[in-house]
Amino acid sequence: MSRSAKTESAPPPRARKPRPSLADRADPHRLYEQSVQDEAAEVDFVDRSFKALRGRQARSLREDFCGTANVCYEWVSRRRDNQAVGVDLEPSVLAWSRTHKLAALKPAAARRVRLLEGNVLSARCRAVDVLLAMNFSYWLFKTRAELRDYFIAARRNLKADGVFFLDCYGGYDAFRVLRERRTYRTHTYVWDQASYNPVTGHITCHIHFDFRDGSRLPQAFTYDWRLWTLPELREVLEEAGFARSVVYWQGWDPKTGEPDGDFQPTEVADADAGWLAYIAAVK
Repeated sequence: MSRSAKTESAPPPRARKPRPSLADRADPHRLYEQSVQDEAAEVDFVDRSFKALRGRQARSLREDFCGTANVCYEWVSRRRDNQAVGVDLEPSVLAWSRTHKLAALKPAAARRVRLLEGNVLSARCRAVDVLLAMNFSYWLFKTRAELRDYFIAARRNLKADGVFFLDCYGGYDAFRVLRERRTYRTHTYVWDQASYNPVTGHITCHIHFDFRDGSRLPQAFTYDWRLWTLPELREVLEEAGFARSVVYWQGWDPKTGEPDGDFQPTEVADADAGWLAYIAAVK
């Protein structure tokens, strides 16, 4: 090579873009549905309990604080004449629901679901057989007056023989700062009771998701609630005009020492560290 010839250096290697972590690729709404909800079991319970209380089959359902409206979609999938309404304040989660859930239904079933963006205190729809406030969502009402106003609104949206269903958790662990973990195939769900004020009853909780590659979604969901007790809830339901309320307590499997998912009506229960119950308020 002559001295006048120009030499060309090889271009530097391109830097590889870091591969997105499992947390980067995760969908928090999907993770919530997989970790927290069992819509089939919930609809089974509501269907069975309504028929036992009212002697007929429920056809129309309203899901307050519906989020992804998972229960609405399960409800209309059960019977061809079932109707469902979901109510939530957050437009983004309703948009997600329409894209990922409504589109997955058969057209005939999809037409029987209505999603309303609005406040559960004022959102009105045709009166329904059953109205649900699940996943402790109504605990965002922190005073007795606010809670009573919501219960009055719920009663107003029920048919003459309608039933209002709520869930509740408690036990002495409910008043502690703690973390609980459950591992699934794709992720670990972390329930974080971050703070509790015994003077006001206010509790702050988070849901985190951890992944096997070491990544995580911290505080994917945060809840600023009041921790209500069963006696308080039943008293406020009575003040709101409901004729009576029934508590359904979850049993335990003696072989596994775990909850068995079988909820039965009762007026007496054990002082467990942690328990889950349903309330049916009869109009």
